[in-house]
Amino acid sequence: MATARNGTDSFPTIAERAATGKAARGACPRSGLGQWSPTQRTQDPLALLEEQGATRVPELVPIRYGRMAVSPFTYYRGAALPMAADLSTSPRSNIRVQLCGDAHLANFGGFASPERDLLFDVNDFDETHPGPFEWDVKRLAASLEIAGRSRGFDAEVNQRIVVSAARTYRETIRAFSLQHKLDIWYAKLDVAGVQRLWGADAGKAALAGLQRAASKATTKDRLKARDKLTREVDGRLEFLSDPPLLVPIEEVFTEPGQAEQIESSIRGALTSYRRTISPDRRALLNTFHYVDTARKVVGVGSVGTRCWLALFVGGDNDDPLFLQIKQAEASVLERFTSKSTLHNHGQRVVEGQRIMQAASDIFLGWQRLDAPEGGTRDFYVRQLWDWKFSATIDTMEPELLEIYAGMCAWTLARAHARSGDAVVLAGYLGNSTVFDRAIADFAVAYADQNEVDHRVLVDAIADGRVVAESGI
Repeated sequence: MATARNGTDSFPTIAERAATGKAARGACPRSGLGQWSPTQRTQDPLALLEEQGATRVPELVPIRYGRMAVSPFTYYRGAALPMAADLSTSPRSNIRVQLCGDAHLANFGGFASPERDLLFDVNDFDETHPGPFEWDVKRLAASLEIAGRSRGFDAEVNQRIVVSAARTYRETIRAFSLQHKLDIWYAKLDVAGVQRLWGADAGKAALAGLQRAASKATTKDRLKARDKLTREVDGRLEFLSDPPLLVPIEEVFTEPGQAEQIESSIRGALTSYRRTISPDRRALLNTFHYVDTARKVVGVGSVGTRCWLALFVGGDNDDPLFLQIKQAEASVLERFTSKSTLHNHGQRVVEGQRIMQAASDIFLGWQRLDAPEGGTRDFYVRQLWDWKFSATIDTMEPELLEIYAGMCAWTLARAHARSGDAVVLAGYLGNSTVFDRAIADFAVAYADQNEVDHRVLVDAIADGRVVAESGI
């Protein structure tokens, strides 16, 4: 161990940190990361999903089940808690980083940085929490295997995609282990970066597909949200009614005075939320005035949690601002790792996002709201649709999916290198393909398990044990 000189703190040397990572293979061999068997399971997935549903909006829970029942891939998107339970019984490295907690490939995408660059990054942090780095890698890898199966790719193609992603993660970590901390912090993946890293190996069609998606992302903005989600009545914007997916607050709470009371609570919370953003952004937000609120149904895993949209306008109706106020519950990882040190789960989401992302939304913050049924609930706040780009998995050919998998893996490695020690991680991962093959083995085994779990849900719906709705 390095010693202190002249009263300064001592730090392990690079060699010592690399040795720490390599030593972790003794407790958890890299090949052991490929293990999964149903005999390891200690908790029933359906019971865990029902447990989550107990704290959500009752009339929306059937929509969650309906979306999860569509396919093994949509089931997987909603099954972060069952997978966390399964990962907790698997061999673990105990090399801790800030985890996304739900790092499947659909939770990556493009968005606008504050400098108005289109960046590719992790974009969902509801489950973020510290834990073993490989849990995120396994969640991503299994999602790639499941996505490949959903596209009808054969096993050899799927294995190539997953191995390539695992290799990209490993090699990116090793590259970051040679960089200074500030260089890691400044690293980002933009359109030029994608072309630099994958352009030489990608066909023209694949790159053209990514470029089209990037161009389309710049049109998914607050004006598009205004045109899609609102209408103008007597010169004033108000949310459309499209139940159950979008419901104005006065249609959610129909008792006399109830909607006004809840709306007042939301407006008060938005006022106090401003303390969680920087003064310059607070000043900007203060130039907008509040107009309307609606409840919105969001992604598969979050269906049933409370999610509000608040509409503001600046100079006129051509200057809208949409803030999404989304409920944050305890991370699915907490019960299997450690309890959050933060007292507000909205703050947990925001701080985890700021650690992992290259850049975050300028209005990202958190607050606590009074619940209509009593008590309080935690929320985080962010803009809606700020150049949003999401992958269209259903149409991806193998070459494009492999590039996209590499983008996700690079991004995840960068996020882990920001919060963890890239030198320790690199020492564990090594130069060989042992880690890559193990992750691919796990992905196949867990995709098989996921298909069984999906069938259990479908059967439970068929025999009436679980109520499901399409939700349109």
